[in-house]
Amino acid sequence: MCGRYTFIAPAPVVEQRFDAKFTEQPPTTFNAAPSQRLPVITNAAPHQIQLLSWGLVPSWSKDPAHGPKPINARAETLAEKPSFRQLLDRRRCLVLADSFYEWQTTPAGKVPHRILLRSEEPFAFAGLWDEWLDRSTGELHPTFTIVTTDPNALMANIHNRMPVILPSRSAEQAWLDDGLGLEAHQHLLMPYDAAAMKEYVISKRVNSPANNDAEVLAAA
Repeated sequence: MCGRYTFIAPAPVVEQRFDAKFTEQPPTTFNAAPSQRLPVITNAAPHQIQLLSWGLVPSWSKDPAHGPKPINARAETLAEKPSFRQLLDRRRCLVLADSFYEWQTTPAGKVPHRILLRSEEPFAFAGLWDEWLDRSTGELHPTFTIVTTDPNALMANIHNRMPVILPSRSAEQAWLDDGLGLEAHQHLLMPYDAAAMKEYVISKRVNSPANNDAEVLAAA
């Protein structure tokens, strides 16, 4: 599972890294949480960084206020579930981040960890997106979910799932490429190289999304 992450890299660094421009002022968040509007690059606009709400609302949803809004989608079953299969075929995205959090279950309780690349550079989760039309107002509401997979060796000690981090710029481009088929896209959904990642224990302040400051990143 992936339920929290960070987006703290400066906008110029992110724009250069992903060869895309922000369409509006980007947030700086040390504790990104579901329902927030966060930076995403969609296959429909690969050179724009847009803000989409985290928690997928399918276009066919009748009542988003009461329906499920999945924040994660399992890579192994994307092609089996009709709603996700359509999005895997038509609406893929890059979810921009620079670290994420996961909670390790221990005899003393759940311990939060921060996980990031050894380079500490921004990266992209593989994601799916959709748009729900509010027919009463004519307003479109774009949303996204993050794809997860089996843990690598580093993550296996912390949790039984991890988000799919696309391993290279070519993989990011391939994920957005509408010319590839389902099989090729699914082949990209693999655990990231554990040797290229690092992690450390942080304060339980991260447990509350209200705590959104640099102190969240401090080692416990």
